Amino acid sequence: MRTFEDKPAARERVPLLIGLMGPSGGGKTYSALRLATGIQRVSGGEIFVVDTEARRALHYADRFRFRHLAFAPPFGSLDYLAAIEHCAKKGAGVVIVDSMSHEHEGPGGLLETHEAEVERLIKAWRSTREKVQMTAWAKPKSDRVRMIQSILQIPVNFIFCFRAKEKLKIARGKDPEKLGFMPIAGPELVFEMTACALLMPNAGGVPTWAPEELGEKMMTKLPAQFRALLTGARGPLDEAAGEAMAKWAAGDDNPVNAEIVAAVNDARSLSELDDARGRATAAKDKLSKTEQAALRDLIVARRAAIEAEDKRRAESPPEDDGDPRYSTEDDHAEPQGDPREPGQEG
Repeated sequence: MRTFEDKPAARERVPLLIGLMGPSGGGKTYSALRLATGIQRVSGGEIFVVDTEARRALHYADRFRFRHLAFAPPFGSLDYLAAIEHCAKKGAGVVIVDSMSHEHEGPGGLLETHEAEVERLIKAWRSTREKVQMTAWAKPKSDRVRMIQSILQIPVNFIFCFRAKEKLKIARGKDPEKLGFMPIAGPELVFEMTACALLMPNAGGVPTWAPEELGEKMMTKLPAQFRALLTGARGPLDEAAGEAMAKWAAGDDNPVNAEIVAAVNDARSLSELDDARGRATAAKDKLSKTEQAALRDLIVARRAAIEAEDKRRAESPPEDDGDPRYSTEDDHAEPQGDPREPGQEG
């Protein structure tokens, strides 16, 4: 019979796995290098770029310092793993994989490996395509699982860039449903991300954290510990964001900052928000410059939300506006005469 040991939970150092997904022109490569530079300030080690995009990362070699690994086909799961393990052995602190999408649909990727297995099994079993289709997924899926599980055991921070394209959900007898921009990748890997940002066309590195389409919502991931840092009035993903995320991953939580963030988020009036801002000012010496900047952005965003809510309430008609169809003798009286709500006539 198995035995187990439990102990009090405590934060400890964990690697970051950051996903950047979007179509061409959203700023994935540049944003990845900015984040990696900030992460490196905390984690140390070198920045490695595994480049499947025809050496595109070298466009930024004059602006960032990194090691470049040109990665050509085949793009099988285990080929990716070999490239990543090479970087880790060479002392990487951060590995950028740009792009991870070739592992799915590139030459030698999962889809091509499946097709090759289909052809092999047709010949080996003297069978038909329909009968071997499912079995042929065994090898490519097994290779992908091995790649993912191995990556999760490597004590290195990762930034994965995923190409994305617009997709539709097709169901018989129903109109196509828009899913939005979806990453070209296996969901098994995307779901392992610590955070996953959607960079829309021409976003300039500014992520969309609250997308509208169903598929985009499913793939975008912003955990609570990063909300104050990455939302609000912030601009593009940058070095400061990478540094702050790396500090969290290293177990460096600032309880003072967390308390003020909670106070800002809980504020329901401008006076409550001013109280929270006063606490932030008083605790300035206990907060890093990154935390101070993130708090300023959060306060600006919260103030805008409170003002918008106050304006909405001011413009809404009062519950009892003197309409003769409502009795003033009883707050819970039923409408008199026309049963429709005010403004619904006609």
